[in-house]
Amino acid sequence: MTDLTKKAQSETSNGDSANSNQQPNGMKAKFWPEGWWKWMDNYKIGVIPLPFFIIAGLLIMTEVLVTGKLPSDIVVMVVTCAFFGFLCGEIGKRLPIVGKMGAAAICATFIPSALVYYGILPSSIVVSTTKFYKDTNILYLYICCIIVGSIMNMDRKTLIQGFVKIFVPMVCGEIVGMLVGVGMGTLLGLSPFETFFFLVLPIMAGGVGEGAIPLSIGYAAILGMEQGEALGRVLPIVMLGGLTGILCGGILNRLGKSYPHLTGNGRLFPKSADEDSVEAKATKKDSVVDVTTFASGVLLAAMLYMVGMIGHKITGIPAPVGMLFVAVFVKLVHGVSPKVLGGSQIVYKFFQTSVTYPILFAVGVAITPWDKIMAAFTIVNLIVIVCTVVSLVATGFFVSKKLGMYPIDAAVISCCQSGQGGTGDVAILTAAERMELMPFAQIATRIGGAINVSISLLILGNFLV
Repeated sequence: MTDLTKKAQSETSNGDSANSNQQPNGMKAKFWPEGWWKWMDNYKIGVIPLPFFIIAGLLIMTEVLVTGKLPSDIVVMVVTCAFFGFLCGEIGKRLPIVGKMGAAAICATFIPSALVYYGILPSSIVVSTTKFYKDTNILYLYICCIIVGSIMNMDRKTLIQGFVKIFVPMVCGEIVGMLVGVGMGTLLGLSPFETFFFLVLPIMAGGVGEGAIPLSIGYAAILGMEQGEALGRVLPIVMLGGLTGILCGGILNRLGKSYPHLTGNGRLFPKSADEDSVEAKATKKDSVVDVTTFASGVLLAAMLYMVGMIGHKITGIPAPVGMLFVAVFVKLVHGVSPKVLGGSQIVYKFFQTSVTYPILFAVGVAITPWDKIMAAFTIVNLIVIVCTVVSLVATGFFVSKKLGMYPIDAAVISCCQSGQGGTGDVAILTAAERMELMPFAQIATRIGGAINVSISLLILGNFLV
């Protein structure tokens, strides 16, 4: 009797087990809602769930086809820039070989530029995206949140050491880069004057607004050129220099993955055991960040940028640089609580993961002229530009290593010396996967570029003409 009971219980349990195994299989066979949820959770384009991505594309297409125009308000632009930005970035990531060397950032910027030039992207999308980008200054919101978040995420020792030591590899890299660039241009038949002022200097001028435009104004006044002509010669070189910097950033990222002892993955110095122990423990204790703390982090970044804007009107220092120094001061004097620090770090992570590629798409559509880039694609120009940027980056790598810094991370900052201003910094640091270095990148781009332009125009006006 006992054996029969056990056998019956065993058969019952086996039957239940079989039924329990069949039920999940049956559920998996259903598309709605479990299958739909699976597509939404497991398949993504960038950070966008695939179903959302498809629906976003259909909404944009419907709006353009039905009304013939696309509103430039922030709601529509969030969908539009996210759709095209992550699409172009995904294309870059899936390219063989170069997909792992920064191609995502390059594609997110330059594919839209090409689509605009060849008339493939509908004009309504081009007009609305350009208007949105220029009217909102969305790039500056992005940069200020990245800068403040990354500074608040750094320990005080790294901040102090970094801002003191980073100028050494920067200066050494610029000197070597200028010498190599001028030497290579001379070997290829260009005059040293033309090579330096129209090839090498634009690369290290700090982008368009702070570099190419002041250079064109200076050349027009000193050399008697039309400013439009000078800008037309300088601007493509700035962009090609930035493109080379993006590629170098991607290569450095791959090098860091192969040789992890050479990189701090966004840190310039090895971390000591006792650094910022009190603040670090307090931040960890308050690590749970609610919505209001996140909002405080955004507001902190915006207020610090306003301080930078006011400082720019008084001193002439670019607003992002002024904001950077104020943020460093706030961090060093413990001006915000650990909980707000945690909020700033979450803001930084949000903008880094979710806003970068949409921003790069808008940059490509609004301010990246494809025809000017192609006009500068000559063999001589490319050789001089590549040699200049590579020597600049290599010097930063070896000099920073001698100073006890992580050479790959310091070399990424050297890449930013050839970047296209703030947009170039975003693209280079995205390719290098080291957005934490944005504060140092801004120093390299804006302060370094301003010094290069000022000294070079001073020498040109007083000694060479």
